[in-house]
Amino acid sequence: MFSTGQIIFAIGFAVVFAIVIIISYKKDFKLHQKYFKGVKWIGLFFVLFLVSLLCIKFLLKD
Repeated sequence: MFSTGQIIFAIGFAVVFAIVIIISYKKDFKLHQKYFKGVKWIGLFFVLFLVSLLCIKFLLKD
């Protein structure tokens, strides 16, 4: 389906992309701590909301 060159390129691209993302995250870590203090609580409540919707869906399925 894919040639050897395409597979090598995809693997190389994925590795380099991951390295760049990690370096960028480490570089901006202090800004993330400053500006995104309450984001974990919003994410937690969002996940709990989705889980509660799924529970209601399965309970009212009958």
